[in-house]
Amino acid sequence: MPSKKKKYNARFPPARIKKIMQTDEEIGKVAAAVPVIISRALELFLESLLRKACHVTQSRNAKTMTTSHLKQCIELEQQFDFLKDLVAAVPDMQGDGDDPHGDGERGPRRW
Repeated sequence: MPSKKKKYNARFPPARIKKIMQTDEEIGKVAAAVPVIISRALELFLESLLRKACHVTQSRNAKTMTTSHLKQCIELEQQFDFLKDLVAAVPDMQGDGDDPHGDGERGPRRW
């Protein structure tokens, strides 16, 4: 007889999300759907962040998204304020028309 268990389509592994959640001692049992919902929320969050960072990258006429583009996106968008501490150490962008690799110096770090 086929299994009646519902198979969810998630881009981020629900088992890994559940494992991360359970590292917190205050979290007890976790329903099967919760990690799947968190996976989808994470997907939507990353899509939003990357779309806005893409706009920053394109506005600078760059072909490669760098950490400095992400930093500028996080600093410009109020909804990403909680990430400011993470990008505080990332170097700021160079001038508008500068090619970060054109003068032989090392450019901003890439992910």
